Amino acid sequence: MQLDLNLLTALDALLEEGSVAGAAARLHVTAPAMSRSLGRIRKATGDQILVRTGRSMVPTIRALAIRAQVHTLVQQAHQLLSAQRELDLAALERVFTVRWHDALTAASGTALITAVHRQAPGVRLRLSAEPATDDAELRRGEVDLESSSSTPALPDIRHRLVGKDRLVVAVRPGHPLTEGPLSLERYAAAEHLTVSRRGSLRDPIDDALTTRGLERRVTAAGPTAAFALQLALETDLVVTLPDAVTRTARDQLGLAALPLPLPLPDVPLYLLWHQRYDDDRAHTWLRDLATETVQALFTAPTATQRPLTNQTSQ
Repeated sequence: MQLDLNLLTALDALLEEGSVAGAAARLHVTAPAMSRSLGRIRKATGDQILVRTGRSMVPTIRALAIRAQVHTLVQQAHQLLSAQRELDLAALERVFTVRWHDALTAASGTALITAVHRQAPGVRLRLSAEPATDDAELRRGEVDLESSSSTPALPDIRHRLVGKDRLVVAVRPGHPLTEGPLSLERYAAAEHLTVSRRGSLRDPIDDALTTRGLERRVTAAGPTAAFALQLALETDLVVTLPDAVTRTARDQLGLAALPLPLPLPDVPLYLLWHQRYDDDRAHTWLRDLATETVQALFTAPTATQRPLTNQTSQ
């Protein structure tokens, strides 16, 4: 059965006005055109809808029963197909899933939740751990916002650069590497720990050392930055991590931070989302707020002014 949804608008006007002439004037059409629409409505519903009583028309029992529902459907259709209205954060009710690297969640998760709750009390955040393998949850709409150190390969995944982070060397207080300048040779000779969701014992630092004729000994791989920092505190293992996103956790543990004696580019930090949310005002608000929250890590005075424990010896 082919349905002309324009008939809903005509039916709503007829039930509101109670006459063909009134409905025609309301919708800016001719009376004969509205009369034809009424005929089609009667055929589609199997009901007279409006019947003449003297010089006026009155709705049938069926028309009275469906009048409120018809009006609601027409209003919903107008809202669905009209331009988006201004976002009312106070009235917004929605659940967002944010999947960030554990170090970023630890550094900015509290600030993001606080900011969201202050601006939109009806919004709830689900902070999700990163999976052990890459997944297509962004494309399926199961994750709203994700963090990454690389740009996405898929064309339908949007990205925004929110900052760049330098690498630092984290060790326990009193570690031998804290005594005197940290040379590249001393760094390579230490025992190291990598952070890898997949348990990899090698990362780009090893490639950079290889080009300089050096090799480090990686004795363990940890799944999260939090685990790696705790292990560094309790052992002589050395862990090399981004500075800004791990600073709070390092300070809480009392770890020392040393400059990496290896000229490597800063690590970029991107926020990722699916293109279906490009024009979603609520999602735009969330990613702008997340951007502001994360960028605070890189713009805080301590991010650039705090000296590291010692200076690099080249």
